[in-house]
Amino acid sequence: MAEGDTKQRRDDESAYRSHPSFERRIYSPHSIAAIVAELDRQGLDGAAALEGTALTSAHIEAHTTRISYRQLDRVTRNALCLSRDPAIALRAGRRMRITAYGMYGYAMLSSATTDEARVFAARYCQVVGPFCEFVSSKNDEIVAATLEPTCWPNPAEEAHRFAVEFALSAHLTIIRDWYNPEFRFSRIILGYAAPPHACVYEDLFECPVLFDQDHSGYEHPRDDGAVALADQRTHAMAREMCEQLLGEINRAGGVAADVRQILIEQLGQYPTIEAIADSLGMYPRALRRKLEAEGTSYRILLREVRMRLAIEYLRRTHMTNDEIASRLGYSDAANFRHAFVRWTGKSPSGFRIAGRA
Repeated sequence: MAEGDTKQRRDDESAYRSHPSFERRIYSPHSIAAIVAELDRQGLDGAAALEGTALTSAHIEAHTTRISYRQLDRVTRNALCLSRDPAIALRAGRRMRITAYGMYGYAMLSSATTDEARVFAARYCQVVGPFCEFVSSKNDEIVAATLEPTCWPNPAEEAHRFAVEFALSAHLTIIRDWYNPEFRFSRIILGYAAPPHACVYEDLFECPVLFDQDHSGYEHPRDDGAVALADQRTHAMAREMCEQLLGEINRAGGVAADVRQILIEQLGQYPTIEAIADSLGMYPRALRRKLEAEGTSYRILLREVRMRLAIEYLRRTHMTNDEIASRLGYSDAANFRHAFVRWTGKSPSGFRIAGRA
């Protein structure tokens, strides 16, 4: 590598490593899974993109696995070297269905209006470890979204373009999932020079594409209509979960925050401490010691998550005790009832009645 290239890489690394969560394994591996799947589709060994990440194909398929931006960066650079298709990011981003985003996706699907969903998506995008953070603005006719790569600030770098391309395709897929399968951007704006595969942009997005602009993003006609799957209770519950996750990420807390996030996102299919330790790249004994040093334990965190979810279900839904017990991983409603009485001093039915009085 030439001296100038070495200096450029060091400058790039110093910039993206400033992100507070660059080293922390706190995000779902859905983006990595999409990249690996796209490489496999091209007839390549997608698992080769995981080299240097300490991840395996089994890891990215497991719902307990959490990744860091360092690992995502490594997969991005590996994919750019492996793929014969320069538009791999555009194609991989199209694999990002809204249901891959967990509570974040459910909150968007259950939003009352498209405007509410856009505001939510921008505020809470950090909880999913996005390639790009974004800001949305609007006037009477147009909605404009600005995309800013989370860890790759240099527009001249391939990884920067990869991040924007992936985000553009992912945003289009998500909007089509929760709003309209026929949705299109009205135009795309890009803060970098046209790459050799520029023609692929118009083929995929079917709209004008402007390169060499002062920022990256997209525009589309404003429509503040209702969302087909709108549900106030579901949205409120999912939003609260995302608010808690965002707070934990922003605080960049200890390992307890990592464990709590994994448990919150599992919706009753709670992993063992051994599975969580594996997803965090730790030995179970070391994880227990770290949790103890932070004044907590796996059992305490699991109880906290179950209690929080139980209260939300009783307050905001008409689910039966059997249904709640199943969601929380209890074998039957009696076990759930006994646990809830220990937590709150009230039965689930008594708590529900008191909350609606």
